[in-house]
Amino acid sequence: MEWYIVLSSVFVMLLALFMMGLPIFLSFLVLNLGGLYLLTGSMGGILLVVNSMFSTSTSISLAAIPLFVLLGEILFRSGSVKIIFDAVDALVGNFRARLFAVSIALSTVFGALSGSAMAVAAMMGSSLLPEMDKRDYDRKLSIGTILAGASLAPIIPPSVMAVVLGILSKVSISALLVAGILPGILLASAFLLYTMVRGFFDPSVAPLADSAARPWGERLRTALRAAPFLLIIATILGLILGGVATPTEAAASGCVAAAVICAIFGNLRLPSLIEALRATASITAMIMIIMVSSVSFSQLLNLTGSTFELVRLVSELALPLVLMFVLLQVLPFVLCMFIDQIALMIMLVPIYQPIIGALGFDPLWFWTIFLVNMSIGGITPPFGYTLFALQGAARGVEIQTVYRSVLPFIAIFIAVIAVLAMAPQIILFLPSLL
Repeated sequence: MEWYIVLSSVFVMLLALFMMGLPIFLSFLVLNLGGLYLLTGSMGGILLVVNSMFSTSTSISLAAIPLFVLLGEILFRSGSVKIIFDAVDALVGNFRARLFAVSIALSTVFGALSGSAMAVAAMMGSSLLPEMDKRDYDRKLSIGTILAGASLAPIIPPSVMAVVLGILSKVSISALLVAGILPGILLASAFLLYTMVRGFFDPSVAPLADSAARPWGERLRTALRAAPFLLIIATILGLILGGVATPTEAAASGCVAAAVICAIFGNLRLPSLIEALRATASITAMIMIIMVSSVSFSQLLNLTGSTFELVRLVSELALPLVLMFVLLQVLPFVLCMFIDQIALMIMLVPIYQPIIGALGFDPLWFWTIFLVNMSIGGITPPFGYTLFALQGAARGVEIQTVYRSVLPFIAIFIAVIAVLAMAPQIILFLPSLL
Protein backbone atom coordinates (compact mmCIF):
# COMPACT_ATOMS: atom_id res chain seq x y z
CA MET A 1 0.00 0.00 0.00
CA GLU A 2 1.28 3.47 -0.90
CA TRP A 3 2.63 5.56 1.99
CA TYR A 4 0.27 8.50 1.38
CA ILE A 5 -2.74 6.17 1.60
CA VAL A 6 -1.41 4.82 4.89
CA LEU A 7 -0.78 8.32 6.27
CA SER A 8 -4.21 9.56 5.19
CA SER A 9 -5.88 6.49 6.67
CA VAL A 10 -4.11 7.02 10.00
CA PHE A 11 -5.33 10.60 10.29
CA VAL A 12 -8.86 9.76 9.15
CA MET A 13 -9.10 6.97 11.74
CA LEU A 14 -7.73 9.23 14.45
CA LEU A 15 -10.23 11.99 13.63
CA ALA A 16 -13.02 9.40 13.56
CA LEU A 17 -12.06 8.22 17.05
CA PHE A 18 -12.08 11.83 18.28
CA MET A 19 -15.52 12.45 16.75
CA MET A 20 -16.86 9.31 18.41
CA GLY A 21 -16.17 10.96 21.75
CA LEU A 22 -13.37 8.59 22.72
CA PRO A 23 -10.87 10.26 25.12
CA ILE A 24 -7.71 11.51 23.43
CA PHE A 25 -5.39 9.07 25.17
CA LEU A 26 -7.62 6.11 24.29
CA SER A 27 -7.83 7.26 20.67
CA PHE A 28 -4.04 7.24 20.32
CA LEU A 29 -3.71 3.98 22.24
CA VAL A 30 -6.29 2.15 20.10
CA LEU A 31 -4.72 3.47 16.88
CA ASN A 32 -1.18 2.59 17.96
CA LEU A 33 -2.03 -0.94 19.09
CA GLY A 34 -4.18 -1.63 16.03
CA GLY A 35 -1.58 -0.22 13.65
CA LEU A 36 1.32 -2.11 15.23
CA TYR A 37 -0.67 -5.35 15.16
CA LEU A 38 -1.38 -4.93 11.43
CA LEU A 39 2.26 -4.07 10.69
CA THR A 40 3.91 -6.79 12.79
CA GLY A 41 1.22 -9.47 12.54
CA SER A 42 1.50 -10.23 16.26
CA MET A 43 0.92 -8.70 19.67
CA GLY A 44 4.64 -8.01 20.03
CA GLY A 45 3.90 -4.40 19.18
CA ILE A 46 2.33 -4.03 22.61
CA LEU A 47 5.81 -4.30 24.16
CA LEU A 48 6.95 -1.42 21.97
CA VAL A 49 4.04 0.70 23.20
CA VAL A 50 4.68 -0.21 26.84
CA ASN A 51 8.40 0.58 26.59
CA SER A 52 7.67 3.93 24.93
CA MET A 53 5.10 4.82 27.58
CA PHE A 54 7.51 3.94 30.39
CA SER A 55 10.45 5.90 28.96
CA THR A 56 8.26 8.96 28.40
CA SER A 57 6.52 8.90 31.78
CA THR A 58 9.84 8.66 33.63
CA SER A 59 11.40 11.66 31.84
CA ILE A 60 12.52 14.27 34.38
CA SER A 61 11.55 17.04 31.93
CA LEU A 62 7.88 16.25 32.50
CA ALA A 63 8.21 17.24 36.16
CA ALA A 64 7.91 20.89 35.11
CA ILE A 65 4.30 20.36 34.02
CA PRO A 66 2.72 19.64 37.45
CA LEU A 67 4.87 22.33 39.04
CA PHE A 68 3.66 25.03 36.63
CA VAL A 69 0.07 23.84 37.08
CA LEU A 70 0.45 23.96 40.87
CA LEU A 71 1.84 27.48 40.66
CA GLY A 72 -1.29 28.71 38.91
CA GLU A 73 -3.60 26.83 41.27
CA ILE A 74 -1.94 28.37 44.34
CA LEU A 75 -2.38 31.88 42.95
CA PHE A 76 -6.03 31.41 42.02
CA ARG A 77 -7.10 29.62 45.21
CA SER A 78 -5.32 32.02 47.56
CA GLY A 79 -7.31 35.06 46.44
CA SER A 80 -4.16 36.70 45.08
CA VAL A 81 -5.92 37.30 41.76
CA LYS A 82 -8.06 40.02 43.38
CA ILE A 83 -4.95 41.86 44.62
CA ILE A 84 -3.35 41.80 41.13
CA PHE A 85 -6.67 42.84 39.57
CA ASP A 86 -6.92 45.92 41.83
CA ALA A 87 -3.28 46.83 41.17
CA VAL A 88 -3.64 46.79 37.38
CA ASP A 89 -6.93 48.69 37.59
CA ALA A 90 -5.27 51.34 39.76
CA LEU A 91 -2.29 51.82 37.43
CA VAL A 92 -4.27 52.17 34.21
CA GLY A 93 -5.23 55.81 33.68
CA ASN A 94 -8.72 57.19 33.18
CA PHE A 95 -9.07 57.35 29.38
CA ARG A 96 -11.47 56.14 26.73
CA ALA A 97 -11.69 52.35 26.59
CA ARG A 98 -9.56 51.96 29.73
CA LEU A 99 -11.24 48.68 30.66
CA PHE A 100 -10.08 47.20 27.37
CA ALA A 101 -6.54 48.04 28.45
CA VAL A 102 -7.24 46.58 31.90
CA SER A 103 -8.59 43.40 30.30
CA ILE A 104 -5.54 42.87 28.09
CA ALA A 105 -3.05 43.73 30.85
CA LEU A 106 -4.75 41.45 33.38
CA SER A 107 -5.06 38.57 30.94
CA THR A 108 -1.36 38.89 30.09
CA VAL A 109 -0.31 38.93 33.75
CA PHE A 110 -2.64 36.10 34.77
CA GLY A 111 -1.59 34.08 31.74
CA ALA A 112 2.05 34.47 32.73
CA LEU A 113 1.26 33.40 36.29
CA SER A 114 -1.02 30.46 35.54
CA GLY A 115 -0.14 29.28 32.02
CA SER A 116 -3.77 28.28 31.42
CA ALA A 117 -5.77 30.15 28.77
CA MET A 118 -9.03 28.47 29.77
CA ALA A 119 -8.60 29.40 33.44
CA VAL A 120 -7.87 33.04 32.58
CA ALA A 121 -10.83 33.27 30.17
CA ALA A 122 -13.23 31.75 32.71
CA MET A 123 -12.04 34.01 35.52
CA MET A 124 -12.15 37.19 33.43
CA GLY A 125 -15.52 36.24 31.92
CA SER A 126 -17.08 35.94 35.37
CA SER A 127 -15.39 38.98 36.97
CA LEU A 128 -14.48 41.68 34.43
CA LEU A 129 -17.05 41.14 31.66
CA PRO A 130 -20.08 42.02 33.88
CA GLU A 131 -18.31 45.24 34.88
CA MET A 132 -17.66 46.12 31.24
CA ASP A 133 -21.33 45.43 30.41
CA LYS A 134 -22.44 47.65 33.30
CA ARG A 135 -20.36 50.53 31.92
CA ASP A 136 -21.84 50.14 28.40
CA TYR A 137 -18.74 48.79 26.71
CA ASP A 138 -19.26 47.06 23.38
CA ARG A 139 -19.89 43.43 24.30
CA LYS A 140 -18.22 41.84 21.27
CA LEU A 141 -15.07 43.90 21.71
CA SER A 142 -15.08 43.19 25.46
CA ILE A 143 -15.27 39.44 24.87
CA GLY A 144 -12.64 39.69 22.15
CA THR A 145 -10.10 41.45 24.38
CA ILE A 146 -10.57 38.88 27.16
CA LEU A 147 -10.13 35.94 24.78
CA ALA A 148 -7.17 37.51 23.01
CA GLY A 149 -5.41 38.26 26.28
CA ALA A 150 -6.13 34.78 27.64
CA SER A 151 -4.70 33.18 24.50
CA LEU A 152 -1.27 34.57 25.42
CA ALA A 153 -1.02 32.12 28.34
CA PRO A 154 0.60 29.31 26.27
CA ILE A 155 3.15 31.76 24.85
CA ILE A 156 4.38 33.76 27.85
CA PRO A 157 6.30 31.64 30.40
CA PRO A 158 5.66 29.68 32.49
CA SER A 159 3.79 27.65 29.87
CA VAL A 160 2.78 23.99 30.08
CA MET A 161 2.30 23.84 26.30
CA ALA A 162 5.85 25.12 25.77
CA VAL A 163 7.18 22.34 28.01
CA VAL A 164 5.19 19.70 26.11
CA LEU A 165 6.32 21.11 22.75
CA GLY A 166 9.95 21.22 23.91
CA ILE A 167 9.82 17.56 24.90
CA LEU A 168 8.18 16.48 21.63
CA SER A 169 10.41 18.57 19.35
CA LYS A 170 13.63 17.95 21.33
CA VAL A 171 14.26 21.71 21.52
CA SER A 172 15.67 23.23 24.71
CA ILE A 173 12.71 23.84 27.03
CA SER A 174 14.50 26.79 28.66
CA ALA A 175 15.09 28.44 25.29
CA LEU A 176 11.51 27.78 24.17
CA LEU A 177 10.08 29.30 27.36
CA VAL A 178 12.23 32.41 27.12
CA ALA A 179 11.62 32.77 23.36
CA GLY A 180 7.92 33.41 24.02
CA ILE A 181 8.44 36.56 26.10
CA LEU A 182 8.93 39.15 23.33
CA PRO A 183 6.30 37.65 20.97
CA GLY A 184 3.83 37.68 23.87
CA ILE A 185 4.55 41.33 24.63
CA LEU A 186 4.30 42.18 20.92
CA LEU A 187 0.89 40.49 20.68
CA ALA A 188 -0.41 42.23 23.82
CA SER A 189 0.75 45.59 22.44
CA ALA A 190 -0.97 44.89 19.12
CA PHE A 191 -4.23 44.03 20.89
CA LEU A 192 -4.03 47.21 22.95
CA LEU A 193 -3.32 49.34 19.87
CA TYR A 194 -6.30 47.85 18.06
CA THR A 195 -8.71 48.61 20.92
CA MET A 196 -7.37 52.16 21.24
CA VAL A 197 -7.84 52.78 17.52
CA ARG A 198 -11.37 51.32 17.64
CA GLY A 199 -12.20 53.56 20.59
CA PHE A 200 -10.83 56.62 18.80
CA PHE A 201 -12.73 56.12 15.52
CA ASP A 202 -15.88 54.66 17.10
CA PRO A 203 -16.54 56.28 20.50
CA SER A 204 -19.70 54.21 20.93
CA VAL A 205 -17.67 51.08 21.78
CA ALA A 206 -16.58 52.59 25.11
CA PRO A 207 -17.44 55.62 27.28
CA LEU A 208 -14.92 58.44 27.65
CA ALA A 209 -14.93 58.68 31.45
CA ASP A 210 -15.74 55.31 32.92
CA SER A 211 -14.27 55.53 36.42
CA ALA A 212 -13.93 58.10 39.11
CA ALA A 213 -10.54 59.75 39.47
CA ARG A 214 -8.46 58.29 42.28
CA PRO A 215 -5.58 60.04 44.05
CA TRP A 216 -2.19 58.83 42.88
CA GLY A 217 -1.17 58.07 46.43
CA GLU A 218 -4.02 55.60 46.77
CA ARG A 219 -3.25 54.10 43.35
CA LEU A 220 0.39 53.62 44.28
CA ARG A 221 -0.45 51.90 47.56
CA THR A 222 -2.84 49.54 45.75
CA ALA A 223 -0.22 48.75 43.11
CA LEU A 224 2.52 48.10 45.68
CA ARG A 225 0.36 45.38 47.28
CA ALA A 226 0.83 43.34 44.10
CA ALA A 227 4.61 43.80 43.94
CA PRO A 228 5.40 40.62 45.95
CA PHE A 229 3.43 38.51 43.47
CA LEU A 230 5.52 39.81 40.57
CA LEU A 231 8.53 38.35 42.36
CA ILE A 232 7.17 34.93 41.44
CA ILE A 233 7.60 35.64 37.72
CA ALA A 234 10.97 37.28 38.39
CA THR A 235 12.09 34.19 40.32
CA ILE A 236 11.24 31.79 37.50
CA LEU A 237 12.53 33.85 34.58
CA GLY A 238 15.59 35.06 36.52
CA LEU A 239 16.70 31.53 37.32
CA ILE A 240 16.21 30.37 33.73
CA LEU A 241 17.80 33.42 32.07
CA GLY A 242 20.69 33.39 34.50
CA GLY A 243 21.39 29.74 33.76
CA VAL A 244 21.12 29.00 37.47
CA ALA A 245 18.33 26.40 37.18
CA THR A 246 16.57 24.19 34.68
CA PRO A 247 12.89 24.88 33.91
CA THR A 248 11.90 22.11 36.36
CA GLU A 249 14.04 23.57 39.14
CA ALA A 250 12.82 27.09 38.36
CA ALA A 251 9.20 25.88 38.46
CA ALA A 252 9.81 24.28 41.87
CA SER A 253 11.36 27.52 43.15
CA GLY A 254 8.38 29.44 41.78
CA CYS A 255 5.95 27.15 43.64
CA VAL A 256 7.82 27.69 46.90
CA ALA A 257 7.88 31.45 46.34
CA ALA A 258 4.17 31.45 45.46
CA ALA A 259 3.24 29.45 48.56
CA VAL A 260 5.23 31.73 50.87
CA ILE A 261 4.07 35.00 49.27
CA CYS A 262 0.43 33.91 49.04
CA ALA A 263 0.46 32.74 52.66
CA ILE A 264 1.84 36.09 53.85
CA PHE A 265 0.16 38.59 51.50
CA GLY A 266 -2.77 36.55 50.18
CA ASN A 267 -5.25 34.14 51.72
CA LEU A 268 -3.51 30.80 51.28
CA ARG A 269 -4.53 28.41 54.05
CA LEU A 270 -4.21 24.65 54.42
CA PRO A 271 -7.67 23.82 52.92
CA SER A 272 -6.89 26.01 49.88
CA LEU A 273 -3.50 24.37 49.47
CA ILE A 274 -5.09 20.90 49.60
CA GLU A 275 -7.62 21.95 46.92
CA ALA A 276 -4.76 23.28 44.77
CA LEU A 277 -2.88 19.98 45.10
CA ARG A 278 -5.99 17.97 44.18
CA ALA A 279 -6.68 20.11 41.11
CA THR A 280 -3.02 19.87 40.08
CA ALA A 281 -3.08 16.08 40.37
CA SER A 282 -6.22 15.87 38.22
CA ILE A 283 -4.95 18.21 35.48
CA THR A 284 -1.47 16.66 35.45
CA ALA A 285 -2.85 13.12 35.26
CA MET A 286 -4.89 14.09 32.21
CA ILE A 287 -1.88 15.63 30.42
CA MET A 288 0.48 12.79 31.35
CA ILE A 289 -1.94 10.09 30.21
CA ILE A 290 -2.28 11.82 26.84
CA MET A 291 1.52 12.13 26.56
CA VAL A 292 2.39 8.53 27.40
CA SER A 293 -0.49 7.07 25.37
CA SER A 294 0.44 8.97 22.24
CA VAL A 295 4.24 8.82 22.35
CA SER A 296 4.39 5.72 20.12
CA PHE A 297 2.43 7.54 17.41
CA SER A 298 5.67 8.76 15.83
CA GLN A 299 7.06 5.22 15.97
CA LEU A 300 3.99 3.95 14.16
CA LEU A 301 4.54 6.54 11.41
CA ASN A 302 8.19 5.55 11.14
CA LEU A 303 7.33 1.85 10.83
CA THR A 304 4.94 2.58 7.95
CA GLY A 305 7.68 4.54 6.18
CA SER A 306 5.37 7.54 5.92
CA THR A 307 7.75 9.95 7.66
CA PHE A 308 10.69 9.12 5.38
CA GLU A 309 8.57 9.33 2.23
CA LEU A 310 7.01 12.62 3.30
CA VAL A 311 10.44 14.17 3.93
CA ARG A 312 11.62 12.92 0.53
CA LEU A 313 8.55 14.38 -1.16
CA VAL A 314 9.04 17.76 0.51
CA SER A 315 12.72 17.78 -0.47
CA GLU A 316 11.85 17.02 -4.11
CA LEU A 317 9.15 19.70 -4.33
CA ALA A 318 11.80 22.42 -4.56
CA LEU A 319 9.27 25.04 -3.51
CA PRO A 320 10.47 28.41 -2.14
CA LEU A 321 11.18 28.28 1.59
CA VAL A 322 8.63 31.02 2.22
CA LEU A 323 5.88 28.96 0.62
CA MET A 324 6.95 25.85 2.54
CA PHE A 325 6.84 27.81 5.80
CA VAL A 326 3.34 29.07 5.00
CA LEU A 327 2.10 25.57 4.17
CA LEU A 328 3.57 24.12 7.36
CA GLN A 329 1.83 26.81 9.46
CA VAL A 330 -1.52 26.81 7.64
CA LEU A 331 -2.10 23.10 8.32
CA PRO A 332 -2.04 23.37 12.16
CA PHE A 333 -4.04 26.61 11.97
CA VAL A 334 -6.86 24.81 10.16
CA LEU A 335 -6.68 21.60 12.20
CA CYS A 336 -6.73 23.54 15.47
CA MET A 337 -10.31 24.52 14.67
CA PHE A 338 -11.33 20.90 15.26
CA ILE A 339 -8.65 19.17 17.36
CA ASP A 340 -7.28 19.73 20.88
CA GLN A 341 -3.98 21.63 20.85
CA ILE A 342 -1.90 19.04 22.70
CA ALA A 343 -3.35 16.23 20.61
CA LEU A 344 -2.53 18.15 17.44
CA MET A 345 1.04 18.79 18.58
CA ILE A 346 1.49 15.09 19.24
CA MET A 347 0.16 14.34 15.73
CA LEU A 348 2.20 16.92 13.80
CA VAL A 349 5.51 17.36 15.65
CA PRO A 350 6.86 13.87 14.77
CA ILE A 351 6.07 14.56 11.11
CA TYR A 352 7.33 18.16 11.09
CA GLN A 353 10.58 17.51 12.94
CA PRO A 354 12.50 15.84 10.09
CA ILE A 355 10.94 18.20 7.54
CA ILE A 356 12.14 21.41 9.19
CA GLY A 357 15.57 19.81 9.53
CA ALA A 358 15.60 19.04 5.80
CA LEU A 359 14.46 22.58 4.95
CA GLY A 360 17.13 24.16 7.18
CA PHE A 361 14.74 26.16 9.40
CA ASP A 362 16.02 27.26 12.79
CA PRO A 363 14.22 24.85 15.17
CA LEU A 364 13.74 27.37 18.00
CA TRP A 365 12.38 30.01 15.61
CA PHE A 366 10.04 27.59 13.85
CA TRP A 367 8.66 25.91 16.97
CA THR A 368 8.08 29.24 18.74
CA ILE A 369 5.96 30.42 15.82
CA PHE A 370 4.29 27.01 15.84
CA LEU A 371 3.45 27.56 19.53
CA VAL A 372 1.95 30.96 18.73
CA ASN A 373 -0.06 29.25 16.00
CA MET A 374 -1.25 26.63 18.51
CA SER A 375 -2.39 29.36 20.91
CA ILE A 376 -4.73 30.70 18.21
CA GLY A 377 -6.42 27.30 18.13
CA GLY A 378 -7.92 27.86 21.57
CA ILE A 379 -9.88 30.88 20.32
CA THR A 380 -10.62 29.75 16.76
CA PRO A 381 -14.23 28.74 15.95
CA PRO A 382 -15.93 26.35 15.95
CA PHE A 383 -14.28 24.20 18.64
CA GLY A 384 -11.79 26.44 20.46
CA TYR A 385 -11.86 25.31 24.09
CA THR A 386 -11.15 28.82 25.43
CA LEU A 387 -14.29 30.09 23.67
CA PHE A 388 -16.42 27.59 25.56
CA ALA A 389 -14.65 28.33 28.85
CA LEU A 390 -15.60 32.01 28.59
CA GLN A 391 -19.15 31.29 27.46
CA GLY A 392 -19.64 28.93 30.38
CA ALA A 393 -18.37 31.49 32.90
CA ALA A 394 -20.14 34.53 31.43
CA ARG A 395 -23.90 34.11 31.70
CA GLY A 396 -26.16 35.25 28.90
CA VAL A 397 -23.53 35.20 26.16
CA GLU A 398 -24.46 33.36 22.95
CA ILE A 399 -21.78 31.30 21.26
CA GLN A 400 -22.39 33.15 17.97
CA THR A 401 -21.45 36.41 19.70
CA VAL A 402 -18.29 34.80 21.05
CA TYR A 403 -17.37 33.56 17.56
CA ARG A 404 -17.78 37.01 15.97
CA SER A 405 -15.93 38.80 18.77
CA VAL A 406 -12.67 36.95 18.25
CA LEU A 407 -12.27 37.32 14.46
CA PRO A 408 -10.35 40.66 14.48
CA PHE A 409 -7.91 39.31 17.05
CA ILE A 410 -7.26 36.17 15.00
CA ALA A 411 -6.32 38.52 12.14
CA ILE A 412 -3.92 40.34 14.50
CA PHE A 413 -2.38 37.00 15.48
CA ILE A 414 -1.77 36.15 11.82
CA ALA A 415 -0.21 39.58 11.18
CA VAL A 416 2.14 39.17 14.16
CA ILE A 417 3.14 35.69 12.98
CA ALA A 418 4.14 37.29 9.67
CA VAL A 419 6.25 39.84 11.58
CA LEU A 420 7.92 37.07 13.62
CA ALA A 421 8.65 35.14 10.44
CA MET A 422 10.31 38.16 8.80
CA ALA A 423 12.13 39.31 11.97
CA PRO A 424 13.41 36.13 13.67
CA GLN A 425 15.54 38.12 16.13
CA ILE A 426 12.37 39.01 18.04
CA ILE A 427 12.25 35.33 18.96
CA LEU A 428 15.97 34.51 19.11
CA PHE A 429 17.31 37.53 21.02
CA LEU A 430 16.46 36.54 24.61
CA PRO A 431 17.38 32.84 24.17
CA SER A 432 20.76 34.00 22.86
CA LEU A 433 21.42 35.49 26.31
CA LEU A 434 21.07 32.10 28.02
